[in-house]
Amino acid sequence: MRVLFDQGTPVAIRRVLQRHTVRTAHEEGWSTLSNGELLRAEGDAGFDVLLRTDTSLPHQQNLRGRKLAVVILSRNRWTLIDPRLAEIVAVVDAAAPGAFSVVQIPAH
Repeated sequence: MRVLFDQGTPVAIRRVLQRHTVRTAHEEGWSTLSNGELLRAEGDAGFDVLLRTDTSLPHQQNLRGRKLAVVILSRNRWTLIDPRLAEIVAVVDAAAPGAFSVVQIPAH
């Protein structure tokens, strides 16, 4: 699958998603796009999964009918995410078109 990391998603997660093609919004030149623009650009570019840490997306955008799966990490601090990498991989691997998932990252 083609996975896009939004701004704020720790790039080090890329190393555990080796079965996927991973790009960042920055690498695609999309750093300044708003959420709606980013969702359109990703869909047009053929990405399958958006991995992000902004938990407000489902409240700001209508995700119904999209082909793109969205996976949200509830926190973006690496020390909290690192122990949850296996869970993140499992959620990304299982992502289906139009699916929306949240990986809850405990605060400590």
